[in-house]
Amino acid sequence: MILQPVTHEGYNLFHDGMQALSEMEANGIRIDTEYLGRAKEECKAKIAELKVSLLADDVYTKWRRRFGQDTNLGSREQLGEVIFDILKYSCKVHTPSGRPSMDDEVLQTIKLLFVKNYMEAERWKKALNTYLRGIEREVCNGYLHPFFNLHITMTYRSSSDSPNFQNIPIRRPEIAKLIRRAFIPRGSNRQIVEFDFKGIEVSVAACYNHDPVLIEYVSDPTKDMHGDMGRQCYIVTRKQMTKLIRYATKNGFVFPEFYGNWYKAVAKDLWTKITELKLETADGVPLKEHLRKQGIRGLGKCDPEEDVVPDTFEYHIKEVEDDFWHRRFKIYDQWKRDWNNAYLEKGYFDTLTGFRCSAMMDRKQCVNFPIQGSAFHCLLWSLIRVQKLLHKYNMKSLIIGQIHDSMIMDVLQRELKDVMDIVRQVTMIDLTKHWKWIIVPMRVECEAAPPGRSWYEKKEIEWE
Repeated sequence: MILQPVTHEGYNLFHDGMQALSEMEANGIRIDTEYLGRAKEECKAKIAELKVSLLADDVYTKWRRRFGQDTNLGSREQLGEVIFDILKYSCKVHTPSGRPSMDDEVLQTIKLLFVKNYMEAERWKKALNTYLRGIEREVCNGYLHPFFNLHITMTYRSSSDSPNFQNIPIRRPEIAKLIRRAFIPRGSNRQIVEFDFKGIEVSVAACYNHDPVLIEYVSDPTKDMHGDMGRQCYIVTRKQMTKLIRYATKNGFVFPEFYGNWYKAVAKDLWTKITELKLETADGVPLKEHLRKQGIRGLGKCDPEEDVVPDTFEYHIKEVEDDFWHRRFKIYDQWKRDWNNAYLEKGYFDTLTGFRCSAMMDRKQCVNFPIQGSAFHCLLWSLIRVQKLLHKYNMKSLIIGQIHDSMIMDVLQRELKDVMDIVRQVTMIDLTKHWKWIIVPMRVECEAAPPGRSWYEKKEIEWE
């Protein structure tokens, strides 16, 4: 992979970016070390509780019978033998060597309480070993100083290590709460504040492909792409629509489709989300029951080797996908083909932010990487500018972290309004003036924790 600036602007962005990120690393993030110790014990207790449930299960009895003294609860290979050889569950996904795949996606399809508890225990083990102990290992004098790197990931975004600050859990509330409560401000008169570019990758995609429908969606606040697709995917009316259905569609259909996934995987994920999120219509009808009333008999096999069957959810999502690309976003679809063909002809592509990318890329990578990279560069430019203004006005607030499309700060309480004014000016006004290719509005959300409280406790606050 070769990423090189082809304009002075691109060079300056990374030059100034390295300095800004180095200062951010030096600022560091305060860690509540006493809480971290309590969180580790809480995590260990949860793991022990789940282990008791696993050992009391009949499935473990069969496992023990098969492997005797060699029984290893941490071995997914042994678990696979129990599930597929002894319990006779069918497996449609195999590794290159021919063994049944035992990744999380496969295990989620196994409707066994033992497997559910097993996966839950694995998540808590990861929370303990990867996150809590990983944080503890890197704390120095009460502060964490993660590294933030430029130009070493193929997506042309940033990366983080020691520890990976960009991978702190958020999706599972119980684990997110356990870990994010360890991140606190420097004092009782300071606040953890996060500024998040809302849907920036979709906005940047519109700047590349100039699809008028996509531009309208991201420019008009009365339009709701995720809501529209939620109604289409789950066959609900506007009155039956809920926030959870919208959320499931946003992450299960819209983003996967934009990033190159296809209907078989998408249908499976959307169907799984019905159970995981306990989805129901606004009038309280369970969503699978609602879909049956709409003529959907079941999920379908979602097997890449088999044709789709009418009246299944898989068949329905295939039709939705066809409509999505061939009617709703046909200009975006054509851009993807044209962009990839140009890359195949030249062997490289140039980003809107002044970089030339040459590497062996498949079609999905070729159309995703410039969007992801340019979206991050919008954050990087903003971060550099905000940091300079903090210095200019001798402010005590500090930038302490970034996660691809968000900037995390440790803000002095009395400076909060001024910091918000600076960030709004930089991200929503100055950025669009700096890069003329930005043809859609940039929207940024602000979330702040109460003074002296943890990162986990942040809540959205309105711009004044």
